[in-house]
This record gives sequence, structure tokens and C-alpha cells, in this order.
Amino acid sequence: MTNLKLALDWTPNTNHIGFFIANELGFYEKNGIHLEIIDPRVDNYEKTPGKKLAEKEVDFAIAPFETVISLNTKKNKVEALAIYAILQEDLSSIACLTSSRIKSPKQLDGKIYASYKARYEDEIVKSMIRNNQGIGNIKIEYPTKLGIWNTLLSGEANATWIFDNWEGIEAEGKNISLTHFKMKDYHIPYSYSPVVVCRKEAIASNVNAYQKFVEQSKRGFLYAKENLTHAEEILKKHLTEYDQVNINLSKSISYTVPFFGDEHSAGKMDKERVDLFLKWIVENNLESDIILNQPLYTNDLFQ
Repeated sequence: MTNLKLALDWTPNTNHIGFFIANELGFYEKNGIHLEIIDPRVDNYEKTPGKKLAEKEVDFAIAPFETVISLNTKKNKVEALAIYAILQEDLSSIACLTSSRIKSPKQLDGKIYASYKARYEDEIVKSMIRNNQGIGNIKIEYPTKLGIWNTLLSGEANATWIFDNWEGIEAEGKNISLTHFKMKDYHIPYSYSPVVVCRKEAIASNVNAYQKFVEQSKRGFLYAKENLTHAEEILKKHLTEYDQVNINLSKSISYTVPFFGDEHSAGKMDKERVDLFLKWIVENNLESDIILNQPLYTNDLFQ
């Protein structure tokens, strides 16, 4: 058996369902893999998944595509590659309470944004405001990561980044109306999020195990599409007590599974889509153009 560790980007949710399914149904084990899934509650998100990967504490990290760029451009460069895109479309948005009467990004000028301090996050939000004829002078605050969503609900923040298929579902279940601003609607060609990231050097020495991990993870996500009830039963065991009470898991899964892709597309990344995001980053002076020629992802692990 090959022992592998996967660091989650967040507490267990629908974006992770394929990994939990593949683990519980023995997809990994039957292919010689023992996968340990690391929940961020273990260290209260003290270390990001990307940092755990950089420090070789884990083999795989779930993170936005920005993390791959960050690892490859930091002072102590980590040659990392995205190897699996969980969602084929962007299900995230910048959300405000509808009761705040904020109807467009430009109205976020002077308001409080609760940030995850992710790579480019603050600049993306400021760009959305500017692209909507605003100034981009939003007030950025950095609450404890696992409590950011609640700062929006409590009114401590006016906006934050959410996943429509998770926090959006929670809000709907509580009859809390949200106003969503999607990146693509404000001329930001956002890339894949979340993705599975690994160290490039590790692929060469573990290519067979890594191929099996990718294929069996894909099998887990596609299983969820065809077996909604069983998928829900499996994931529910791993939810926090809060999420078990506050998330309509059935609705979240039904909302999400169409975006996992199909037998041909699941997990894969499109060059044009990645390149558009990289060019946007360079054009907005967030990175040098060296990132345009760096290997940052691969579809080669799909058999």
C-alpha cells in the first residue's frame, strides 16, 4: 500500500465528496492506496493546505488555482502542479446580504470586506468594484478563517467570498437572501477553484500511485452524480455538527454534481481558461509575465 495524505481547504463539504466516497467504498484501497484526509480543524487552519504541501507534510492539497501560482513564484520556490479540477465551472461569488441594499460591486466602496487573505483575493474584489465604475477603496478585514462566513451573517462585514453550493445553500435554508456578484460578470476570467495540487518532483517518483489517485478520485465524483442518496449518506458522516444542522446536504449535492463534469471532462483543466486568468494577473501587475511560461497544471495523470 502507498500511504498518501490529502489536506482539505475547508471543513468537509460537497466539493470534497468524491474523495470521501472513493475512500469509504474502497476505490483507493483496491488500487494500493491508503489515503488520509486531513481536516483543517486539526490545527484550526493554522497552516494553509498550500503551506502543508510546501513543507512536505502532505502529498496533495486542495486549494484555489492561485495557490499553484503562489508556490511557483515564492522566494523559496515549490514546483507545484494542479492535477485535478474539482469543479468545471466557478461556483464562487462575492456575496452581500440583500438587506444591505448593496446591488452592485461599486456600492462596496467604503464597506467592509471579510477576506480569507488568499492570493490575489483582495485585488480581485477591488477590480470588480473598479470594473463596475467604483473606486476600489473597500475596507479589508481578516477574521479567523473558519469564522468568516458568520461575520457576514452577523453584520460585522458587508461582503465576503462564498461558495454558492455551500454557504449559499445554508443562507437559502435560513431564508437569508443574498446578492451574488460573479467574477465573470465583471470582466475577471477567474480560473479553477478548488483544484488538487501536488509537488512536481513527487509525480516522477510516484507516477503510478498518483495516476491511481486521480482516476479513483474521478470515479468517486462521478459516483456521486449517479448515486445522490448514497453519496449524501457518506458525506454526512464527515460534516461538522454545525453543518449537519445548517446545511441542506441533499440540495447542496444536487446543485453541485452537474459541475463535476463527465467521464471525458471530470478533473481536467482547459489551457485557454487557465491562460486567460494568467494573462489577467499579469495585465493587472499582480505577477510578472514569467508565469505565462511556467508549467502550472497537468492533465497527464488521467489514463
